Amino acid sequence: MSAPDVLVIGAGITGAAAALALAEAGARVEIVDRYGPAAMASGWTLAGVRQSGRHAAELPLAREAVALWPELDRTLEADTGYRQHGNLRLARDAGEVETLKALVAEQKAAGLDLALLPDLAAVREVAPALSSAVLAASWCPTDGHADPVATVLAFLDRAERLGARVSMGERILRLEAEGGRVTEAITDRRRIAAGTVLAAPGIFVNAMLEPLGLSIPLRRPMVTVVRTAPCAPLLRPVLGVANADMAARQEVSGRLRVTSGAEAWAGALSETDRGPVVRPTARQVMDGIGRVAAVLPALAEAEVESVWGGVLDLTPDALPVVDRAPGYGNLVVAAGFSGHGFGIGPVTGPLAADLALGRRPRLALEAFRFDRFSGSARPEAELTLHG
Repeated sequence: MSAPDVLVIGAGITGAAAALALAEAGARVEIVDRYGPAAMASGWTLAGVRQSGRHAAELPLAREAVALWPELDRTLEADTGYRQHGNLRLARDAGEVETLKALVAEQKAAGLDLALLPDLAAVREVAPALSSAVLAASWCPTDGHADPVATVLAFLDRAERLGARVSMGERILRLEAEGGRVTEAITDRRRIAAGTVLAAPGIFVNAMLEPLGLSIPLRRPMVTVVRTAPCAPLLRPVLGVANADMAARQEVSGRLRVTSGAEAWAGALSETDRGPVVRPTARQVMDGIGRVAAVLPALAEAEVESVWGGVLDLTPDALPVVDRAPGYGNLVVAAGFSGHGFGIGPVTGPLAADLALGRRPRLALEAFRFDRFSGSARPEAELTLHG
């Protein structure tokens, strides 16, 4: 393959979906990742596919994504593990009940199929295994979840069958630019000249941008994830809570995957034969299990199979950047997904691909502009971590 028309950096859900869209458009495309498919955020995630609880600017992307997900197994010719079993966002005290009432009213007004389940009895009709700590919940029956690694592999395999080059285990060291254009990507193996670069490298985005005089304001908190051995069927919907300090789902395999809220991360990233590893503390693991077990008691008796930390690329408004980089006509950035980019990846990837191809994206991207943070206050955003 000659020099690619578009070089995609990052083999998470966004980069993989972008690579496929580019290949489908007939572009010569290469996707490069320092580790492997879904090695970081996309693989670390709870992997919810939801519309409920989305920011108003992100809701159109989420709704289009939810319309696409039921067809992905067919279009990708692979099993993504997608199940449309709904999303319950739980309230555990009176304040959280009021939060959910406001959420339901706002999102129903926006046309979303979202209902308030006003008491424990109504919630248990959807999820009988929940405890009496649950007072109420919002319920979105069209939300769901998928297998994150299988999904990313499915996008990459399909792109490769259409001619894309997939280069894993290769680190981008820097981008070189001249005259307002990126001229080459320098890796630890070679130089890659590309017509356009689409950067979707997750938490590494600023290391790539800062030498070009650019950056996205990011915090990088960590979420603790616990995965159990297979259990008997307990839970069909994805669980979240009104204050976003925990989430849970049961995978198709029967394993429970549960997460904490966002916590401080010291920045330690270990590189192992299995890829990058972030290790939470024992306290973080115990706190996370305790919060989930308080609403899903069966978790306390499940065998723990694995534990890891997942790092978020959190912007001030918890919305991503999907835009051309200011001052560089051939550099597109898709990053800052703030812990909820997986579910919308089948849409945001192709939208980023549209920008890389010079096409007008079919959905509005004004809310995701690169320059929206310039000269503005940057309060810490509230988090919605499940999907």
